[in-house]
Order: sequence, then C-alpha cells, then structure tokens
Amino acid sequence: MGVDDASNSLKKHSTSLKEIHGVQLVYQNPFTVGRHLCKDRTTSEDSEIVETSQRLLLRRIWQQRPSCLRPIRCCLHGDRHIAETIANVLTSLPFIILGSQAPRKNLKTTLYANSLIGVGVASSLYHLSRGKARKYLRWADYTMIAATTLCLSGALRDENPRLLMAASTFLLPIQPLMVSAVHTGMMEVAFARRASTKPELKMAHNLHAVSSLLGGALFIADDCFPQTPYLHAAWHLAAAVGVGTCNKLLE
Repeated sequence: MGVDDASNSLKKHSTSLKEIHGVQLVYQNPFTVGRHLCKDRTTSEDSEIVETSQRLLLRRIWQQRPSCLRPIRCCLHGDRHIAETIANVLTSLPFIILGSQAPRKNLKTTLYANSLIGVGVASSLYHLSRGKARKYLRWADYTMIAATTLCLSGALRDENPRLLMAASTFLLPIQPLMVSAVHTGMMEVAFARRASTKPELKMAHNLHAVSSLLGGALFIADDCFPQTPYLHAAWHLAAAVGVGTCNKLLE
C-alpha cells in the first residue's frame, strides 16, 4: 500500500466518523511530531551543557580565589611528649579564669567574657587532641582567638564601622589571623588613648605593652623553632597577662 492509498483510506474513515455526533478528528503529521521531539531533546541537551559549563566556570573561579579568602593552613607541630601537652593545657586554663572574672556590664562585655572562656576550652582540646581531629581543633583555636579580639574591639569602641564589623565576622572562620591582627591593633590604639587620659591605667598599659611584645616574639619563635619545647606554653602565659590587663579597660 502506498502513501496515497493510506491517505485516501484515512480520509474515508474520517468522513464516516464525522457523521457520528460529538466526534472531532485532529490530523497530525507523524513527521512533524518527530521533528518536535528531536527539537525538545536538542533543547534539553543544550541546557544541560550550559549548566555544566557554568558549574565548571564557578568551580574554576573558586579555585583561583585570592589567598585572603582561603582557609588558614594550621600549624600542627608541638605536644611532642606528654609533659609538653600537660604544660600547654595548664597554661590554657588562665583564659577560662580570666573569662569568668571579666566584667559583664552589657551584651558586648558578656560576649567578650564568654569568648575568653571559649579560648581556654578550644586551646585545651587542641593540645589534648591527636590524629585528624587535631587539624580542625587547631582551626577552632585560631577562630576563637580571633572572635575574642573582635568582641573586645566591639566592647571598647561603640563607634566601630558596621561594615568593618560585618566584614570581620564574615572573614572570621576563613582568615582568623587577619581578623586578630586588625582588631588587636584597634584595641591597642584604644588602650593607649585611655591610658593617656586616665593615670590609673598607665601601669596596666605598660604591663600590657611588655606582655604583648613578649607574646609576639614568642609566637614568632614558636613558629620558627618548632623543636624548642615549652615555647608555646610561654606564649600562653604572656598572652594571658596581656588579656588580664585588657580587663582593666572594661571595669
């Protein structure tokens, strides 16, 4: 049977069906239906290709992000023997004591006091940890230190720009060392200004300046000479003295 014969047969059947009340026929070319199916399939494949290329582009951009947006590379040396671990844990406890004794006049000072307790807890857990968990606890230790400097800066200065505080909060888990450096500098400026106008703070400021310089030197030495024992514990003590003098500003 040819194409013309099939067409004539369909027309005869349609004429007889049209005579039945309520029957309506719709003619559709099978070749047209095939073309629509192919077109829809091509469109779907094109959209999938576009989505895949967009995902690859975003992944490439994320991999090439600047170093300031990359997580810190935690230094995991230290605690080579049980005696050093005990020393590091014991010298982390003063931060918990200082946090419990810090003034809690308002929400900002309360956040600062609680963050100090968090520093002591995070540091103790890091020095007690071993294996894979040590890397994440070291990150938590750095982040808690940065959070403490951020809370102290906010408690000392009500006029801090909101944009700076928002950016610091965003960068806190990504670049805690940078956040610590910025807000520690702001705290030092605020401390020096108040000490210049309040003579009762001069002694605390002098002790703070000495302990800060000593703490910075010990922090660098601990990174440059990782085989020297108890340097990290000494840095804990110097930092604790500096934090204790900062509490005088909140009284």
